[in-house]
Amino acid sequence: MESNGRLCAELGCDQPGEFRAPPAAGSGDGEGPGAYRWMCLEHVRAFNNRYNYFDGMTADEIHHAQRPLAGWERETRAFARAGSGDQGPRWADFNDPLDAIAARFRREPAPERNDGKPLSGQDRASLKVLGLAADADRGALRKRYSELVRRYHPDRNGGDRSHEAMLQKVIAAYQQLRQAPAFA
Repeated sequence: MESNGRLCAELGCDQPGEFRAPPAAGSGDGEGPGAYRWMCLEHVRAFNNRYNYFDGMTADEIHHAQRPLAGWERETRAFARAGSGDQGPRWADFNDPLDAIAARFRREPAPERNDGKPLSGQDRASLKVLGLAADADRGALRKRYSELVRRYHPDRNGGDRSHEAMLQKVIAAYQQLRQAPAFA
């Protein structure tokens, strides 16, 4: 890290302050932690050697902090209670084929089938490719697949291969849904 013109925070040291250390005790205005101290390599090493997390704690406080399950009694962000303001994961490329995580954070209710058979996230995506409702049956699936294959196949379009990518998506979606438990 570059010092950006800062000098080491230790008195009498004229080396550049390249390493960040916590603020000195009692520094700051009481509104959160004080500003970091910047030190040279020699002084930050000395600071780290004399740092003691348990300094100022009683024996009972040290024992409480060192117990095997310390910190595990509070809920984590991902498993916090519903309605606690937890917004869910922000990543866009997360693969959740069983819809185990994303279903909790979905704003609109997931489309359900009338027969009660579950749909995975991949099932829903395949239904969207085929343009089918969530409660479609196996017959509707076959009929829609036939329609789309005829529409996108190059032989039906005078040899035009511009729809070939969509045809591959339709075939993959059909193959996936054909084996899905909801369409068994």
